[in-house]
Amino acid sequence: MKQSRLHDQHLKQGAVFGEVTGWAMPVHYGDPVAEHQAVRRGVGLADLSHRGKLRVTGEDRIKWLQSIVSNDVLPLTAGHGLYSSFLTHKGKMLTYFRVYALAESLLLEDVGEIGETTFQALRKFLLYGTKAKLDNCGETWGLLLVSGPRASDLIQAAFGADVTGLKPLSFLTQPTGGHEAFLVRTEETGEADIEVLLPAEGLVSAWERLWETGRPMGVQPFGTQARESLRIEAGLPRAGADLTEEITPPEANLEGKAFSLSKGCYPGQEVVARMDTYGTVRRHLVGLTLKGTAAPPHGAKIFSGDREVGWVSSAAYSPTLGQPIAFGFPLRDFSQPGTALTVEIDGQRHEATVTSLPFYAKA
Repeated sequence: MKQSRLHDQHLKQGAVFGEVTGWAMPVHYGDPVAEHQAVRRGVGLADLSHRGKLRVTGEDRIKWLQSIVSNDVLPLTAGHGLYSSFLTHKGKMLTYFRVYALAESLLLEDVGEIGETTFQALRKFLLYGTKAKLDNCGETWGLLLVSGPRASDLIQAAFGADVTGLKPLSFLTQPTGGHEAFLVRTEETGEADIEVLLPAEGLVSAWERLWETGRPMGVQPFGTQARESLRIEAGLPRAGADLTEEITPPEANLEGKAFSLSKGCYPGQEVVARMDTYGTVRRHLVGLTLKGTAAPPHGAKIFSGDREVGWVSSAAYSPTLGQPIAFGFPLRDFSQPGTALTVEIDGQRHEATVTSLPFYAKA
């Protein structure tokens, strides 16, 4: 199993580890609820080094990527990014990622915990003669996440960079510890989220600088368990759990975010366009609030009466709401807020109510 270069730092801070796409990553540091609340109230620091990262270079990089992904990358200018997906010819989602434009390359970051899936999917379309190169940066680049109301303050204090004016998926470059880092405004928790993307050799010094600078601010490390409850509260689906080969982008409410209806041909484009034209979206991603204390597992069945109408894709106990919450994909006739459903957990039916997303939004 792969280890982050921050493994020893995580051990010192009491991390309990779990496997994520072949990496040993912190699940929590002793109290996932406290980690969740630190991000909601102050600032948290997380290691995302296991997340898939790709670099596309070469004369044809934009033309090539434009021809195969679902969103329109042509308008991108250096310092900005967008969401996209790569679809099967049936319009189903193989991957979901962010594309960032640099002066001489494009960077792709998976939105989820799917490891090398995006790399393996895209490389099959890199045909001989195409003047583009695809590099897997999963182990050569590190990725940190600073989240919370004081995230920008911590970035400013640690690196001397003002990120307060950054729009979502825009970024700036900043020298740190002898390396050039990209400071990216992202969407991970529903709070201010700043990712620090830099060569893996600079990961330890960047983490330690953020940790030492943030201690007077009450910074806390947070693991995958808190990140999961935070992102579900924020209504943010991810690849691998919610966005899979069972789902098309319109079913996941990604209109205007991750796919284009006007850019021209790409794999799955005809299916997506037909769904838009004829309104044939069969199901929708919705929020569910559940009674009790048990969070349903991935794939738990959703019922309306005795009729099975969908499944749960992600779930967690929400410290903010004080109850279990989930993402589900019921049939569209059962997707309106306020609809009463049940979810099967360990053979028992639990009451659930369709809820508008996000569950949590900053005041």
